[in-house]
Amino acid sequence: MDSITWEEMKAIDANCAQLGLLPIQLMENAGSSISKEIRDRFSGGKILLVAGRGNNGGDAFVAARHLCEYPQFQVDVILLGNVASIRTEEAKRNFLLLRHCKINNIKEITDPGDVSLSELINNADVIVDGILGTGVAGKIREPEASAIELINLSGKYVIAIDLPSGTPDTKSEQVKCVKADLTITFHKMKEELSTPVAFYYTGEVKVSSIGICSHAESFTGIGNLRTLNIRTPDSHKGQAGRILIIGGGAYSGAPALAALAALRTGADIVTVAAPANVAGTIASFSPDLIVRCLSSQRLCSEDIPLVTKLAYQHDVIVMGMGLGNDEEVVETARRIIPLCKKLVLDADALPALEETKGTYSEVVITPHAREFARIRKIETSAEINSRIEEVMAFSREKKVVTLLKGKVDIVSDGRKVMLNRTGNAGMSVGGTGDVLAGITGALLAINPPMKAAACAAYINGTAGDLAFKDKGYGLLATDIIERITDVMRE
Repeated sequence: MDSITWEEMKAIDANCAQLGLLPIQLMENAGSSISKEIRDRFSGGKILLVAGRGNNGGDAFVAARHLCEYPQFQVDVILLGNVASIRTEEAKRNFLLLRHCKINNIKEITDPGDVSLSELINNADVIVDGILGTGVAGKIREPEASAIELINLSGKYVIAIDLPSGTPDTKSEQVKCVKADLTITFHKMKEELSTPVAFYYTGEVKVSSIGICSHAESFTGIGNLRTLNIRTPDSHKGQAGRILIIGGGAYSGAPALAALAALRTGADIVTVAAPANVAGTIASFSPDLIVRCLSSQRLCSEDIPLVTKLAYQHDVIVMGMGLGNDEEVVETARRIIPLCKKLVLDADALPALEETKGTYSEVVITPHAREFARIRKIETSAEINSRIEEVMAFSREKKVVTLLKGKVDIVSDGRKVMLNRTGNAGMSVGGTGDVLAGITGALLAINPPMKAAACAAYINGTAGDLAFKDKGYGLLATDIIERITDVMRE
């Protein structure tokens, strides 16, 4: 069964909103699907929906509104808290609608000793658990803790919304967790529900469709950006990434653009290692850049000792921009690859990728169609579905993440695929690929390769779209760099 993580689902929800499918619409579809499942499984009885103050509670409120229209069901609702404490506008709106419906009882309970809590639980035939969603950490507080305990002691049929409240993750085990007979999760099976620990609590798992836009999952959007690891308020220098750019020799601008883009994306420290003939020019671009001078006019084997030392001091190496395609450059790049903990390979360094299956740990390559054809030794398809298959196969074989640049960017680790359609024809100007490599390197420092590559494509393209609004076809790569922070703040 195709599955996703809850983090991926969170990104999909936000991408839906960006496309115009609002959270309240998804909540309506989720609650309606819960109501239908109950009607399909039970001919009647007392249905108690126990809701928390988040969106799982909102799903429960919608389900109650739908169920109360069927006379064979007596519907009661418990809100664990008060209406003022409901955390989302969508959930609050759906709770207030219940006052205009044929609900038998609506109780707001803040005291775990409130007798209504135990009475309603014990009198129910079916209990719907909408107490807690994902991301619960630490000890569960009251009145949620008492509600979970009473539900488990009741012996009633329990239906959990999305996941049983308090479901432990792989790192910890909650003291209290609802033990459900049925769990209704939405859109796709969640990987976290497939673990042996979770399976003990979920009971039967039913996946229910809620009308997710397919593009919200297959194309990168604002939701994917919101799942990125970013600098924390208490972080210190170096924790957001130390990036080494190896480039230049044939050209000077390319590595400078990559370095400046990495800084704008949030890297703490960016060092450029460049051949002697361009090192001074690169240093003049910005006082924010640290530039280390290599030995000659091109990257060569004499540079390996210095690069080895620098590789040890940095989290990510971004290599290839402006190096030139001399045979010795490619051979030296090939020797550098095993030194890298994390690597972004672009432009002139792409031929250094070994022809045999890769043994690299975390590598992202960023070719355009011609470069991809060159390293594969076969023409890149023009048709998008064929391109996707080619990128997946190559990534799987080489054990890398491939970001194939194009009108639609294709990102794959060989198992999953993400597409990106941000960007414009004005970005055909030189240097935009160097900017993309720098963004990717900065994100890779503190994020998994697939996420870093997909989000880098989105950031680069969206920054390019913002620059295009100002500059039109006169935009420069430096204009894109200046808009990176606008995209990151969305």
